[in-house]
Amino acid sequence: MVLSLEDVLSLARPLRGQEGQQKPSGNSRQSYEAPVRAAPKGSASPVTGTPLGVRFVDVAKEAGLNVETIFGGEHKNRYLLETTGCGAAFFDYDHDDWLDIFLVNGWRLEGFPKGHEPVCHLFKNNRDGTFTDVTTKSGLARTGWGQACCVGDYNNDGWNDLFVTYYGQNALFRNNGNGTFTDVTKEAGLLQDRLRWNSGCSFLDYDKDGHLDLFVGNYIDLDLKKTPLPEDANCTYKGIVVACGPPGLDGGKNILYRNKGDGTFEDVSQKAGMWGTLGTYALSCAVADLDDDGWPDIYVANDSTSATLYVNQKDGTFKDQAIEAGVAYSPDGKPQAGMGVSLGDYNRDGLLDIVKTNFAGDTDSLYVNLGGCSFDDRTYQAGLGINTRLLGWGVSFLDIDNDGWLDILVANGHVYPEVDGTQVDAAYAERKYLYRNLRNGQFEDVSLTGGAGITAAAKARGFAVGDYDNDGDLDAVVNCVNALPQLLRCDSTWKRNWIKIRLVGTKSNKTGIGARIKVVAQTGTPVLNAKPGTPLTQVDEVRSCNGYYSASDLRIHFGLGDALKADLVEIKWPCGAVDRLKDLEANRLYVIEEGGKVLKSEALSAAKRKG
Repeated sequence: MVLSLEDVLSLARPLRGQEGQQKPSGNSRQSYEAPVRAAPKGSASPVTGTPLGVRFVDVAKEAGLNVETIFGGEHKNRYLLETTGCGAAFFDYDHDDWLDIFLVNGWRLEGFPKGHEPVCHLFKNNRDGTFTDVTTKSGLARTGWGQACCVGDYNNDGWNDLFVTYYGQNALFRNNGNGTFTDVTKEAGLLQDRLRWNSGCSFLDYDKDGHLDLFVGNYIDLDLKKTPLPEDANCTYKGIVVACGPPGLDGGKNILYRNKGDGTFEDVSQKAGMWGTLGTYALSCAVADLDDDGWPDIYVANDSTSATLYVNQKDGTFKDQAIEAGVAYSPDGKPQAGMGVSLGDYNRDGLLDIVKTNFAGDTDSLYVNLGGCSFDDRTYQAGLGINTRLLGWGVSFLDIDNDGWLDILVANGHVYPEVDGTQVDAAYAERKYLYRNLRNGQFEDVSLTGGAGITAAAKARGFAVGDYDNDGDLDAVVNCVNALPQLLRCDSTWKRNWIKIRLVGTKSNKTGIGARIKVVAQTGTPVLNAKPGTPLTQVDEVRSCNGYYSASDLRIHFGLGDALKADLVEIKWPCGAVDRLKDLEANRLYVIEEGGKVLKSEALSAAKRKG
């Protein structure tokens, strides 16, 4: 028998570190029970033993997020289509630097009476901790099996647009700049010629021409008329009859659309190398320059097969180098059921690392970037290997306490509602994982002290990260299946400093997607493997998507610890230009235009909460 962390802690200590047997988790996922291993002892951490100082509180109800996301059957699913759930976005659609919220919605097999169909929702930030549902006025009230969303200004008119993927036809919504959107899918050339199960998406400028292109993952080529029912095919998970797949079903082919610069896109998938991959069953994606050659690459979390790393060949094509790079499999060389993925420099070495969520019975994955398109799996060494029971979806690197070191938040929830009320040691609704960065290459599981927003069980899928109340710490909005969303407000007792940066491209794309920002600050925070007094250096990139099916705040947030200013802010734009700004005061938002012009320097006013 393989034991979860909770099981191990209730038994004798000598069991920790014992190898578990590998075994399948049922024919619906090619997953395995990971060995239970204690995190190794590393160098001393300056964080260990200190109070967390942060708690997350779910304030969705009082904030006015009062619309339930509908997705598949509540207690039983006939097809895998009913399991994946939806994404969310912190999306400042009106450019007032107060984050609004977009929630993708889903469908049910039996359909709905006319006038009662579930639709996606847009909530406007009222700047007092509450939101107003402006869906109908905005033009975003679309129905269907919604999946993911991503944000970017595809036509460079200064207003960020919204792309939503579907099982069926995707939708591109052009931001009109007056609080409304227009569905321009057809005129943009994005109508699909057949039914697809579109999954994760991202805007990116893969050819660096200043126009945002579009990557769309594809999960399964699913034809419900030909897909077997669970009872007919004897599809089971730990003895429970569940929806069939993905093994045994045909994987979808990922799509790359090139922006032609005239408001339209062309499908370049095959000639760009999107179909020459070993893995399939794509769910989430993440885009950044992972090999530091100045060109954006694409990492894809695949379900039940090897992950995909599309390395940009700088000639309009990509090559899957996931195996060579060391990010395709588990530490034991096994394919994993990947769900969500996030990028960030958690060890402060200037290279972007990868965290990926996986199926229950397995660990999540942490890959450290070694440079030169080479990664090492540090899941166990970093302390993430202690958790195997819960099933991860949304995930994000984020600095919860503004110490300048990235922590990790994971939203969990089982894929099969049928597990409730059975002998299986799992529940459909699950709590979250919260890992604190110990600044020595390791993380501490602080989930049980992270507040009710972390410990409360939820049927979570996608979530976005951003400072919706402009109080200087990072919050999260979580989209759940057949339930109300969660709005996790971060309440911190720390009085640490921070800086936010929003970019405006000129020669590069207007959103600044793909730009890399480096912030250098002199703090009292110890730096890994560095002499005392070494400046704290952080890097991040502007990205269109994050986690599972979701889009986070496009304002890049950096914790500064006790530093009163950023000594240097360096911006490497996608076009190749570099801007350097010095001595930027802490606790302010800076809107910086390509060329180094500061369009706005603002001390944000925190929301004055009602009541």
